[in-house]
Amino acid sequence: MRESDSLKKAIQILRSYRIEPYFVEEMGNIQKVYSNNGVYALKKINPQHGMDFIRHVQTLYQKGYNRIVPIYPTLDGRYAVLHENSLYYLMPWLSSEDKRDPFESQQQLFRELARLHSISAREIKVNKEERTAHYEKTKAELEQDEEFLDELLEACERKIYMSPFELTFCMYYHTAKQALFFSKQKLNEWYNETKDKEKARIVIVHGKMASDHFVFDEKGYGYFINFEESSIGAPTHDLLPFLARSLKGYLKQSEDIFEWLYTYFKYFPLKDDEMMLFLSYLAHPVNLLKTAQRYFHEGKNRNERKAVQKLQREFWYLKNSEYIVFRIDEIERQKKQAEAAQQDS
Repeated sequence: MRESDSLKKAIQILRSYRIEPYFVEEMGNIQKVYSNNGVYALKKINPQHGMDFIRHVQTLYQKGYNRIVPIYPTLDGRYAVLHENSLYYLMPWLSSEDKRDPFESQQQLFRELARLHSISAREIKVNKEERTAHYEKTKAELEQDEEFLDELLEACERKIYMSPFELTFCMYYHTAKQALFFSKQKLNEWYNETKDKEKARIVIVHGKMASDHFVFDEKGYGYFINFEESSIGAPTHDLLPFLARSLKGYLKQSEDIFEWLYTYFKYFPLKDDEMMLFLSYLAHPVNLLKTAQRYFHEGKNRNERKAVQKLQREFWYLKNSEYIVFRIDEIERQKKQAEAAQQDS
């Protein structure tokens, strides 16, 4: 029987591990390899990200963090093999099919993310001028968003007959305006809190945190996979994209998401300034504004029904995130009041 190209490639790469594959199952960038001594996952990655990825994994291993699916070294100690302009690394095969309770699985994910951030956290020096420049730029963008929102409302209200999109936008205006005000308020609080500070906290960021990027072994231990886009950054760089995906959909009070966040905060509390910036970014109605801008830029080429549906979905996301934002803000305010009362007593 003639060997497939996939099997031939796997044979060449796995010589470095002294593993003899006899069957390969293609799964996108992953090959499920059946071999003489077990089942493995052979993952293909872009060499441009490869060196950072390997360095971050090695750093976590050295710090004692082992909840990343193990990466097997080659016989000569390398953690990846370069083959035909791509990097390949080898790990054990773990099924992503989890029969555990979904809520508990997500809670464990957030607990492990907190441990990952805690173990890798360190402080770096921050240039005050760069921080001020970032603040001024972000503040100007928020003010431009407010200006656009007000101008669009006035343009809609001048019309005798509004389009369905314009009428829907006017209904959503107050909520979007409130969200922008809150976002700017938190940004100002963050700047006032940090403008004289010379350091900031950074962590190793997973980069693609998602439910299907956290798998369990037969003993119930959870492990992160898809670590190739890991980087150094603020801890919220993992939280915000996850929330952007999870808060989409119909209107809902996301108690589960709220509890997962506070599981994370329990093991890795955000500092006051980190929380301010986190809430500022989470509250910003960026996608609703982009949808409105796109509608008016497209002119006659727009599809009214699809535009209204898109605007409605972005409004749902805004209300879902608003619930999380206000719950967190209220809890953090109560914590500060309790701390202040304790100091006064």
